[in-house]
Amino acid sequence: MQIVSINKICGVFRMKYEVSCGAVVFTQQDGETKYVIIKSTESYYGFPKGHIESGESEEETALREIREETGLNVNITSGFRIVEEHPLPNKPNVMKRVIYFLAEFNNQIIKYQKEELLGAYLMSYNEAMNTFQFDSSKRILEKADIFIKHLIM
Repeated sequence: MQIVSINKICGVFRMKYEVSCGAVVFTQQDGETKYVIIKSTESYYGFPKGHIESGESEEETALREIREETGLNVNITSGFRIVEEHPLPNKPNVMKRVIYFLAEFNNQIIKYQKEELLGAYLMSYNEAMNTFQFDSSKRILEKADIFIKHLIM
């Protein structure tokens, strides 16, 4: 896990960042875009992601985490990168920073990591939007969906 520390307000306190990388993973199925949505052990729905390991790039982390969590080998789509940040409730002065890419797969079966997830599902845009508990996940999916529609046109 990579933790980044920066000075805030003239060095009065240090804000730490836990950094993770992942992706909005999609495929085209019967003319429709479908998304891989994972269910965490805390029962939250979201996108595959995980902590950066020493020496890894953001993209390498995303690819590794997707493969570990879903069993999928994906290709990152260039031109899409979103950074989402939020405080960690159980860790004072620590912010979670997650970097999301867009990644596509074809003709593979999802095999989720049972040690770390309760499930991984292929969902339509509307199914995913109705499943998410967090507005940030909805915003990220909305941006990804718009990006994909421009790629297809």
